[in-house]
Amino acid sequence: MSQLKNDTFLRALLKEPVDYTPVWLMRQAGRYLSEYKETRARAGSFLDLCKNTELATEVTIQPLDRFDLDAAILFSDILTVPDAMGLGLYFAEGEGPKFERPLQKEQDVLALRAPDMAKLTYVFDAVSSIRKALNGRVPLIGFSGSPFTLACYMVEGGSSKEFRTIKSMMYARPDLLHHILQVNAEAVTAYLNEQIKAGAQAVQIFDTWGGVLTPPAFEEFSLRYMKQIVAGLLRENEGRRVPVILFTKGGGLWLEAMAEAGADALGLDWTCDIADARRRVGDKVALQGNFDPFALFGTPQSIEAEVVRILKGYGDGSGHVFNLGHGINQFTNPEHVKVLVDKVHELSRA
Repeated sequence: MSQLKNDTFLRALLKEPVDYTPVWLMRQAGRYLSEYKETRARAGSFLDLCKNTELATEVTIQPLDRFDLDAAILFSDILTVPDAMGLGLYFAEGEGPKFERPLQKEQDVLALRAPDMAKLTYVFDAVSSIRKALNGRVPLIGFSGSPFTLACYMVEGGSSKEFRTIKSMMYARPDLLHHILQVNAEAVTAYLNEQIKAGAQAVQIFDTWGGVLTPPAFEEFSLRYMKQIVAGLLRENEGRRVPVILFTKGGGLWLEAMAEAGADALGLDWTCDIADARRRVGDKVALQGNFDPFALFGTPQSIEAEVVRILKGYGDGSGHVFNLGHGINQFTNPEHVKVLVDKVHELSRA
C-alpha cells in the first residue's frame, strides 16, 4: 500500500498533534453532486452501484476531486450485511430500503445466522480498489451499521417513523431481539475486520437509531453490542493503529457511557454542544462533528460563523475531526460545501 501523504485525520482521532482540524462529511459521495448522479445513472440501480467495484471507487473519489477533504469513506450501504443474511434487500423508488423477508416471526429470528463473508466480497474488493486509487492521498474509512440500527430495518422491513414493531419485540420478547443483536454483532465484527484487512484505515459504526431508545434500553440493546464489536476489532494494521468511531444519532445523553466503550472517537450530532461534550468526556476520546447539515443552506457568511462557533466550542488542542451532525442533504449546493471545508482548514490553522 502507498505511503500516506496526509494522515491528519488519523492523528486527530488519536489525539496526536495536528496543524489544523481535519474535515470529512458523512455521505460526502452522493446525490448533491452532479457527477455522482451521472455515475449512478450508468450503474442502473443503487445496489448495482454498490456492487460495481470500478463505479464504487469512482464515486468515493469524486468529492475528493472537488473539495480538500482529509478522508475518503467507502461508498456502500449499512444494509449490505442483512442483505447477505438472505433478507432480500431492495430499494423502492422514493421510499428507501426495504426487505422482502423481515424478521417478524419467531422461527425466522431463531434461524438467523451471521453471513459467510464471501457474500460480501464486493465490499472488500471496493475497499482494495479505493485504496489503490487514493494512492496515499488521504486515509480511507470503512463502516457498518450498529447491531441495533441494522435490527430496526430487519424487523420493521424498512425505515420507520415509530419503530413500533421492533419496540414491541423489545418489550414483549427481548430474548428474540437479543438473538438478532448477537448475530448482528458477530457479523459486523467480521465485516469490519475484513474491511480493515482489505485496506480501511479507520472504521465508523453508525448507530443511526440508537437515539430512539430509553437510557436503560440504549445500554442493553445498543451500547452493549457496540462494545462487543469494538473489543473484537483489529486495532493495528499496516504498522499503525486503526481508530474506531462510534456515532449514535441522538446519543448526546449517553456520551460518558459511550466514552467507556473502547472506541477512539465519538461522533456528535448537531443537538450536542461540543464544548459541553468535551468537558463531559475529558481526554478519553476524540470528538467528531457537529455542523447541522442544513446550515449549508445558509450564506457563505453564516456558514463561516457556524464553523467559528464549533471550532471555538471545541477549543485548543488536537482531538477534533470536523464533520456534519448527520449525512449531507441531497439538495445541498456544492459551492457551500467548498466554503465549509476551506473555512475549517483556514480558521483552525489560525
